[in-house]
This record gives sequence, structure tokens and C-alpha cells, in this order.
Amino acid sequence: MDLKFARTEIDQKPKKVELAKIEASVEKQESVIFYFDRENSHKDLLELQDYFEAKGKSFYMSEVKYGLSDNEYTYQVHIIN
Repeated sequence: MDLKFARTEIDQKPKKVELAKIEASVEKQESVIFYFDRENSHKDLLELQDYFEAKGKSFYMSEVKYGLSDNEYTYQVHIIN
């Protein structure tokens, strides 16, 4: 499963990240927050949630709106060991 991190600049394309790198970050820290781009499917993020909850981690996801347009949002994911 490849996900895309949130853009840092409007004209840039989002950077891809593999599940293994996300998991490595979670194992290093007690609590970690990721911001994912709106181009990710909600289904993929729910699969990510199922993956980490199966490992006994707490997973919280929300949409963060940063503008007035409907497509100006990112997904915030908070994973706690």
C-alpha cells in the first residue's frame, strides 16, 4: 500500500510513502502524527487503520480543512503505541 503525504506547496505533487516507512516511524516513537494528501482514497486510509489496530495501536483520523473550497483538506492521522 502506497500512500501520499500532504503537499507542502500548492504546485508540488504529493510525495509517496510506503507502509514499511510509516511502520518504522511508529515503532521509533510513542506517538506520531502524519498528514496525508486528499488524493489518497478513504478506503486506503481505512485499511491503514485496520492494519495498525490489528497490531494493538490506537489510530485516530480526521479531515483538516485549510480553505473554503471543498477540495482544500488533508487527512490527519495520529497513531499511538
